[in-house]
Amino acid sequence: MLDKSKAAETFSRIRKYSAADEVEALIYGGRSALTRFANNTIHQNVAEENYVISVRSAFGGRTARATTNKLDEESLKRVVQASESLARVQHEDADLMPMSSDAGKADGQVPNRRFDQTAAITPQDRAQAVGKIVSTAQKHKLITAGIFSTGESVEGIFNSRGLSDWHTQTSSEISITMLASDSSGWQKANSPNVGILDPAALADIAARKASNSAAPKKIPAGKYTVILEPAAVLDMAGFMFWDFGGLAILDQRSFLNNRVGTNVFGENINVWDDVAHPLQSGSPFDGEGMRRQRVQLIERGVVKRLVYSRATARKMTESEYKNKVGPIEITGHGFPIPNEMGEAPMNIVFGGPANPKTVDQMIASTERGVLVTRLWYIREVDPYEKILTGMTRDGTFYVEDGKVRYGVRNFRFNESLIHMFSNVEDMGTPVRASGEESFDMVVPAMKIRDFNFTEVTKF
Repeated sequence: MLDKSKAAETFSRIRKYSAADEVEALIYGGRSALTRFANNTIHQNVAEENYVISVRSAFGGRTARATTNKLDEESLKRVVQASESLARVQHEDADLMPMSSDAGKADGQVPNRRFDQTAAITPQDRAQAVGKIVSTAQKHKLITAGIFSTGESVEGIFNSRGLSDWHTQTSSEISITMLASDSSGWQKANSPNVGILDPAALADIAARKASNSAAPKKIPAGKYTVILEPAAVLDMAGFMFWDFGGLAILDQRSFLNNRVGTNVFGENINVWDDVAHPLQSGSPFDGEGMRRQRVQLIERGVVKRLVYSRATARKMTESEYKNKVGPIEITGHGFPIPNEMGEAPMNIVFGGPANPKTVDQMIASTERGVLVTRLWYIREVDPYEKILTGMTRDGTFYVEDGKVRYGVRNFRFNESLIHMFSNVEDMGTPVRASGEESFDMVVPAMKIRDFNFTEVTKF
């Protein structure tokens, strides 16, 4: 594995070839491995190790980036020359700031995210785990498919003004789909620590969902009380957090325009961006090398703050919105420059209630509703009202008089996130969740009234 000292030495070589006013290098990569299975057998095992160096050169208000995955002398020389050639022909950007020499103050200590056990996982270890998953499928007379992946990654930033930072972490992920003739079940989990993943338990839940939703019945579309498991909450919620960046407000592309400081959601909705949360992952610095701050985005349903890169914070203080968006300060949420997105919170943590409810307790308190395992094919219909459309999948059940009665055909939905998060009746304890349509978050299961199902599918 590439380490910080080797990366720093590589940057020294880059500086030797640079003629720019300023130069920066993002160095990232690592090794990863994947075991893929389908039809109750492993059919693919792949592994790779790769490192990327992305060099940004700046001449006054002009900047550009070039990238290579070769660390030899000639390749480093070429990537520096490429970034400088591109920078010289750019239009001058009046908003471009000098590279930072100060990463800012750390807001909370990021816990260890590299685990020896994860880094040491072998193909044989993954195969044994898949064996347990397949055994569960065979016991229930099901067909299973999915993945088990592991990896170790590094991420660093260095610039000619003396800034340097480095982050190392491991990763592991298991995704399982169980298939019957007319039903399916699914579970997915990931963590830097592979030791907390339980493939047999995940397989058992997926298998029970597939078996219990067999011969799904058709119930009419309409507004239902829904119980969304964490993965379903995550894949919906992910569509709104790109709008919490300051540049989105300045560009008039955020649903929060004219809504910061107002009650947008229900009083039981509290959300932070917190890279140091023990269930989160990722590096403690952003694409400019600034330390990520803990920011409360939503407090009792009120949108309190946005997140900012260095340049956006400066632009906001000079804009017509400066008195309408709450506190304005650099929060360490910028992406590598140049970019069109500006910034976004990527370590979302939902607050839990004082008395969290389990999914079983939510079911027990529901007179008539629908239990949803996960959602897919989600698309945005109305960006300002944050209306999304998509479908349920892999375990959808009808609930009546406090009990799961039977599996039902899947639904298409049209639902506003504003409406959805204003109608949350109960929540569980927030957990690290993983879906298919959004980035990982710490979210709870939720019981939500009047969720709008618009159409019944044929499966």
